[in-house]
Amino acid sequence: MGKKKNETKSEPTRVADSTVEQQNQAARQWSPLARYGSEAFGTFLLVLGGVGTALFAANFPSADDNQVGVGFLGVALAFGLTLVAGIAAVGHISGGHFNPAVTLGLLAAGRTDARHVPGYILSQVLGGILATSVIALVLAGRPDGFTAAHEAGFASNGFGEGSPGGYGLGAVFLTEAVLTGVFIAVILSVTAKKEYATFAPIGIGLTLTLIHLVSIPISNTSVNPARSIATALYGGALPLSQLWVFITAPIAGAAVAGLIVRTLGRRVVGS
Repeated sequence: MGKKKNETKSEPTRVADSTVEQQNQAARQWSPLARYGSEAFGTFLLVLGGVGTALFAANFPSADDNQVGVGFLGVALAFGLTLVAGIAAVGHISGGHFNPAVTLGLLAAGRTDARHVPGYILSQVLGGILATSVIALVLAGRPDGFTAAHEAGFASNGFGEGSPGGYGLGAVFLTEAVLTGVFIAVILSVTAKKEYATFAPIGIGLTLTLIHLVSIPISNTSVNPARSIATALYGGALPLSQLWVFITAPIAGAAVAGLIVRTLGRRVVGS
């Protein structure tokens, strides 16, 4: 029998229409404004949760005093958990990038189109700045709260004098580039199959947690230019002067990882 008259064949979603994550969720129904708003919200949540924990709840561990505060483990978990929450909340709308390096890594891998990139990156940067602005307002509600956070660098990223462990430029750049590349490779792998869709937010969030556990003592962990820009704006002259590292290193690592995955990725064998 023939097909019913009103039965239509669904058209495949092109890469140019949306990211792979959006394709799986039929995201063509979402407007660009909704996608950009989702990226701003997700980045806001990530920076608010992670940086807020670092400034309000964490102590730098020492040999004789870490009685109060969540420490490195708590900050690492805060970034990972907020990323899981953000992807679960709005990942079906925008793909849940929340990070310019992720957006550019997906572009390099052929998972998104260049026309989406400027809006995503602008939304991510603005979302991060809004989060640190909220944190700054809260800190101002305590005597010398903002001043103390500002003088301590406002949980900004850094090398040399700006590194929690005193690591130099080369070590910090290498760490940020390699760990961002690892992060992008995990994202590209875990979002490549629909079977992994339920696990993807958890897998990606746990990877970000692991990355923070490795690199907080080295660079205070960026792997996200939007996060670095947002904190440097309130961190003073040193974080601002070193900000270029935490823009270029994550982007370089993401681009290399995206190109490698694109080159080595599975190919469809023709009949």
